[in-house]
Amino acid sequence: MSSAKPSNGSKILNKTDLSLDDAKWTTLKNIDWRDPTGKERVWESAERVTNKSSTTGAVGIIALLKSPGKKTRIILEKQFRPPLDAICVEVPAGLMDEGESAEQTAERELKEETGYVGKAVRTSYLLYNDPGFTNTTTYLVYVDVDLQKPENVDLKPEQEAGEFIEIFTPEVETLDQTLQQLENQGYAIDGRLGAFAAGISAVKLF
Repeated sequence: MSSAKPSNGSKILNKTDLSLDDAKWTTLKNIDWRDPTGKERVWESAERVTNKSSTTGAVGIIALLKSPGKKTRIILEKQFRPPLDAICVEVPAGLMDEGESAEQTAERELKEETGYVGKAVRTSYLLYNDPGFTNTTTYLVYVDVDLQKPENVDLKPEQEAGEFIEIFTPEVETLDQTLQQLENQGYAIDGRLGAFAAGISAVKLF
């Protein structure tokens, strides 16, 4: 791994403990439960706090760029993640708004974050991100992006204030190797993306 981490100018200024009274987006829970032997136990977990217009569900977007005669590529993002103090390589993602399907969220978030317009073609079953720590969930939504459509030529992302996202589009065929190279350069790799890339490589073993 590279000794110097990639940077986009973002920098951690301070890190302190946060009281629950001051937390806006997360909370902690103390869970009393009973195991199969009848013994009572205690578990600590973290949960996301949402406003009335959103849910605790999220989508990760596997957006595939397709064009006749060319290898399929995937839309990826690089953005600084304060909890990691690192730039993370990720799939586009976002929280589901109230009344919104996973497919609608995926198409909306893809357009907002990257400018690409695509069509959701497949959605995974509900995935739990880190079940020993939190109850947050994700759907993986596969989105086809037709590069021959005019709206995918002159891209117009609609990123929110505070979002500093770099878009790049590596080939799917060599995605696992690409992520290994990026990890060696000091980038953090998102778990959803890493699992997807590992799955592609695993298929070649059978």
